Amino acid sequence: MDRRAIKFDWNRARAFLVTAEEGSLSAAALALDMTQPTVGRQVSALEEELGVSLFERTNSGLVLTQSGADLMVQVKAMADAATNLSRLASSHVETVEGIVCISATEMIAAYILPPIIEKLRHQWPNIEIEIIATSDTSDLSRREADIAIRNFRPTQQELIAKRVQNTQGHLYASKSYVQKLEHRQSPQDLNNAVFFGVDRSNRVISYLNKFGFELNSSNFPLIVANHLVQWQMVKQGSGIGFMLEDIGDAEPLVERVLATLPAFETETWLVAHRELKTSRRFRVVFDYLAAELSE
Repeated sequence: MDRRAIKFDWNRARAFLVTAEEGSLSAAALALDMTQPTVGRQVSALEEELGVSLFERTNSGLVLTQSGADLMVQVKAMADAATNLSRLASSHVETVEGIVCISATEMIAAYILPPIIEKLRHQWPNIEIEIIATSDTSDLSRREADIAIRNFRPTQQELIAKRVQNTQGHLYASKSYVQKLEHRQSPQDLNNAVFFGVDRSNRVISYLNKFGFELNSSNFPLIVANHLVQWQMVKQGSGIGFMLEDIGDAEPLVERVLATLPAFETETWLVAHRELKTSRRFRVVFDYLAAELSE
């Protein structure tokens, strides 16, 4: 193969890929931490290098041309190869130093991880920790995070997972809100109560109704996707919400809404890409988190 035949700049190809994935130059600039004009110049330069038009500029935004769509397949393969190269290089670094990015839900990131990370940093001071607090599932294959704490077991073969101690949760409300409830003996007594939802789907309703509740969408007038914000609103008396047992029971402003209702138990999995386990710093952090979260 004649390597001299490669006549384009990978950085420009990356700008094209991210622009196509994000849908606009402004969104691509944000994702790449560049200015919009810089991304635009790189895409235009790639079009000139390759001699093809990659996008049609329409009133509604950028639309891939047929040539752009065809090249997109190959550029994505290049990006995956570059990601694998970066991961493989990281896996051979044996010093216990460097950055490890951990993805976890807002509540775990805010309440569970801080003391664990403090102890880890005391033992391994040269390890730098980045935490992504999100309820979305970070894509470990694309290095959006190195390690993730999830409530479900991954199915991808390239990921490894270790099940740690299950989390237990309950329904909580502020003491002032609880006083407004006439009865709290059974789930049916809460049929007129206000609950928090995380989206407009019926997943939470269906889940609770399996435990004897008889709820519908009218019970969920408050939709808050961010669990930290939702928890603050629960504490201020706006309604009923889920919370991990250790966090909820330690908060003096709230109490369990149904003390006799068994805990809602959720699996907890520690997940990483298989190749990252060959790197000592990732292995140290993974194993440390596994031990701490299992206690």
